[in-house]
Amino acid sequence: MNWFVFWIAVYTLLLIFFTIKYVKKKDFDGYLINNRNTKLLPLLFTTLATFVGGGTSMGLIAMGYASGFAAIAIGVAYVIGFIILYFFAAKIRKIGAEQNIYSFAEFLNRSYLKKHKLSQFPKAFSGLISGINIVIFFFLTAAQFVGMATLLHFAFDVGYVAAAGISFLVVIIYTAFAGLSGVIITDSIQFVVIILMIIAIFIPGVWSDTSGFENLKQLPPSFLNGTHEGLVFLIALPILLSPSVLTRMDIWQRTLAANSQKTAKRNSLLSGAFMLPFYIIFPLVGMALRVDFGAGIDPDHATHLFLQNNTNAIFLGFAVIGLLAALMSSADSFLNIVAMTAVRDFSSWKTEGKPNDKVFKQVRIAVVVFGALALGMALYMADIVELFIAGITLNIIFTPVTLLALIKKDVYKYKFAAFSSILAGTIVIAALFAYGFIIDDSGILKIAFVPATIVATIAMFLGIWVRNGKERKLNS
Repeated sequence: MNWFVFWIAVYTLLLIFFTIKYVKKKDFDGYLINNRNTKLLPLLFTTLATFVGGGTSMGLIAMGYASGFAAIAIGVAYVIGFIILYFFAAKIRKIGAEQNIYSFAEFLNRSYLKKHKLSQFPKAFSGLISGINIVIFFFLTAAQFVGMATLLHFAFDVGYVAAAGISFLVVIIYTAFAGLSGVIITDSIQFVVIILMIIAIFIPGVWSDTSGFENLKQLPPSFLNGTHEGLVFLIALPILLSPSVLTRMDIWQRTLAANSQKTAKRNSLLSGAFMLPFYIIFPLVGMALRVDFGAGIDPDHATHLFLQNNTNAIFLGFAVIGLLAALMSSADSFLNIVAMTAVRDFSSWKTEGKPNDKVFKQVRIAVVVFGALALGMALYMADIVELFIAGITLNIIFTPVTLLALIKKDVYKYKFAAFSSILAGTIVIAALFAYGFIIDDSGILKIAFVPATIVATIAMFLGIWVRNGKERKLNS
């Protein structure tokens, strides 16, 4: 019996059942933020699924194989980040409901463009913010397509290009139809699957392959102490990445979708508490493979090889289809965010926005367009680790201006400082990304966020200092 086909059939039937039962006819709010009525458990599942789902798990396994415990720095950063989010979650949910905000980019536009009357600056400001967020989730969506394509290639022996094309069709059809409420359903299913896989496959497999962790001593010391990517990566990532949870479009979407401020706060705290074990287990899977096979395999194939060596045909089919479901769910979420940002947030500078029904149709069209572009990226750069790192680190440059907007009420006075901060950070990180790609040095990609964030922070404080100086002169 072909167990891959069997588990695909089981998952498809479950998806159809829950979609018919829970995904109702869509209006604008339902499609984008689940009518701001998501209860704690599904909100927790969808948040965790986004951070420990298919693309993340495969990326961390690949990174664990290539770098060892350096990957855990990402998990530590996110745990700290969700603790920080706890203190702002209620405010984010309240602002979203009161001001009818649907996204992180829209929040920044509303905060910094208030009382601004110049015609060109609002367009430039909202365009810069939206454009960068599109690029961030463009990278992350492409990473999901790479993961799905490699799994389909592994399971059904189809070519990588054909597998990527199949992944694209499945994701855009479901995303265009289901929206966030559908994403929450698939996230809940795939999170349960990930838990079952960890208990039944990953933990026993790691224990067996490493002889109760004893064989991990064979790895280089830098794999075990987390310094394989360098001390800059290990130290700077938790410090700079953790507050960037406040700038994640997917986290804003879920916080805005909570049914109350209390639910939003609880979700942030519980997500942080339950997240870290996953960020330890997944790198250990990669490290176990490094012990068994040395440095001779492609990190992108690490997950498939581990599953093949630690499962029978029944569980192998379950695990592969479970990961496919997780990847599809994450791709749904990211593509939904990219489409919404492209269509709605680019026009946030306008006094009168487009009618919601028109925006709704355009978002669905954008799903197809940006899905195709992400597919192209997945075909051009089929490296899940580099796409994953590029996506999560580019997000960090928004941290200074986001914290300022959440803490101060009159931040519209510092709109030029905010613009300068984001632009300066973007120029630095884009230049370093380009240089890293040109010389084929992935190490530069992993630390580019450090100088970019420092430059963005300095630019913001310089802008604030200049603005306050002008205000003091006017008042004197």
